[in-house]
Amino acid sequence: MDSRHVSYKDVRRDYGRIFVDAEEGAGNIGEIAEAVSRVFGVFSVSPAAVCRSSKEEITALCAEIAAAGYIGAGETFAVRARRTGNHPFTSNEMARFCGDAIWRALSEKGLEPAVDLTSPDKEIFVEIRQKESFVYTKIIKGPGGFPVGTQGKMVALISGGIDSPVAVWLMMKRGVDVVPVFMDNTPYADPDTISRVLDNARVLFSWAPGRRHVVYSVPHAEYMEKVIENCHLKSRCLLCKRSMFKAADCIRRRIKASGIITGSSLGQVASQTAANMEAEIYGLSMPLYHPLLSYDKQEIVDIARMIGTYDISTRPSGPDCTIVPEKPEVKAAFDLAVREEALIGEEILDEMIRKSVDDAVVYIFEKDGTIIRKGPEERKNSEERKNNEERKNNEERKNNEERKNSEERKNNEERKNSEERKEEAWELKEDIRKSGLKPILVSG
Repeated sequence: MDSRHVSYKDVRRDYGRIFVDAEEGAGNIGEIAEAVSRVFGVFSVSPAAVCRSSKEEITALCAEIAAAGYIGAGETFAVRARRTGNHPFTSNEMARFCGDAIWRALSEKGLEPAVDLTSPDKEIFVEIRQKESFVYTKIIKGPGGFPVGTQGKMVALISGGIDSPVAVWLMMKRGVDVVPVFMDNTPYADPDTISRVLDNARVLFSWAPGRRHVVYSVPHAEYMEKVIENCHLKSRCLLCKRSMFKAADCIRRRIKASGIITGSSLGQVASQTAANMEAEIYGLSMPLYHPLLSYDKQEIVDIARMIGTYDISTRPSGPDCTIVPEKPEVKAAFDLAVREEALIGEEILDEMIRKSVDDAVVYIFEKDGTIIRKGPEERKNSEERKNNEERKNNEERKNNEERKNSEERKNNEERKNSEERKEEAWELKEDIRKSGLKPILVSG
């Protein structure tokens, strides 16, 4: 809520519930509910009126809400009550008490109320806690899932299309901190695609506010030029996707992420047939996640509309890719990509991938919503400053450790010398005692 500039009084947790207290008289309960309903890990949100957990106050509040226009003439109603803690009534008893109070309040207004516990027109929910109770009429569905970051970090291949942003959202919903990676095929693709990617990223990151997010844009045209010059036409899409996996895996290893997310939906395009998906990763070792694998296109579109990325993904634009063959390979042999890479040399291609990642542009989405663009030179300088700072800190830690060890050695030596002096004094004392001589005190 802070990141969305929504004011509130307090946030507290109690027995499986999170309570957000609105500021008295602020009139922004709707804004608070909207903000909380877009947080991963939240299953539902209900704006509620609060009273003390006594029979009299709860029934009076229910009657007030019902008679204020919530239940109209001829409408049926039901009260759904639940409780925690120790109370002199059961949940069912409280539901009946509230129902009686609502009936009387509506009857006094001449509305002829009727109860229907199976399929009522209106429902009033009562949640009774030990000291306070909550009465509400609306349940706003949240995204569910887990809070972002609870399942670690992964990179995601993202394009300007419909599918990949949905795949990212679904994995964010499962608690993954996602780092999108865009493979820039300019001039073989629309140069404005990056703007759609960044706009979609902003929407996706709005579901995980209060965090710093990063998007990588990796130049990919030089690699594809090599493929166009040396490999068979039908294999282009296969090799393109394989190289994207390699680039994503290179970034994954550098940022210590645990997986790669794709927007692949089985059979939807040439690179997503079962045979091609096997050939694309044959001989590679990397953890891949395909959250859309079994989704129909309409299901993906429906989610895109719901999360807010559909309109961005379908903005008018130039061709997505101008080097797609008229008849791409759709039933690749499992080792086809490996054989095609051998026409150029796997080591040459892998070095090109590493260089492309080194030359990537990084877009940093700060917590306040601003975007900072860092090219390869800026990132190099930033990394050098970071490394220098780390070296300085390591040197300071090393010096502190050495000083600490030196002081410990000095203290140990002093303790040792002190023990030796005590031992010598004790031996001298024993010798004097055994000799029968009396010590003579000499003063000058």
